[in-house]
Amino acid sequence: MKPDKFLEWLHVIEKMKCNFRHSKTSCKRDESVAEHSYRLILMAYVLKDMIPDVDMSKVVEMCIVHDIGEAITGDIPSFEKTKKHEETEMKEVLEFIQKLPKERYLHIKSLFEEMEQKKTKEAKVFKALDKMEAVIQHNEADISTWLDIEYDLQKTYGIEEAEPFEFLKDLRQQVLKDTDNKIENKR
Repeated sequence: MKPDKFLEWLHVIEKMKCNFRHSKTSCKRDESVAEHSYRLILMAYVLKDMIPDVDMSKVVEMCIVHDIGEAITGDIPSFEKTKKHEETEMKEVLEFIQKLPKERYLHIKSLFEEMEQKKTKEAKVFKALDKMEAVIQHNEADISTWLDIEYDLQKTYGIEEAEPFEFLKDLRQQVLKDTDNKIENKR
């Protein structure tokens, strides 16, 4: 890959900083896709020794690439995303990563396939962390920024995905306690 082509590719990735998620930060500003991804990466990295029998280096790689599509299509909240949205985003992602050197393209493509199939422990841990990061972020935001649907989602989102992993199950239960406390105190 030549430097000019790499820079073209990187300029598209920069949109992860510009595209916002349906989430606010604790200081009440919109959260970017890049901010969500970065914290998710750190979560997986720090938990490397906490989740036995899972290749957390692979989970970190999944966290790094998982929102590439949002640099292209922008964020669509999970509660609004349709199968058609997912298909369009995946098509765009595959076209975009195909601009990379073949070995890197094939590796990232295989990560996306693994995440989509959700059969491996790594894909399951990734999905649990991705959902949990969103719930944690909502707990950190002012409750006035929540939509009505989020009162239920905060209590259910990621519970099933965390269940098979003892640490994640305990973490999700703590996040649920934080959610209940937030709702009780309306802060």
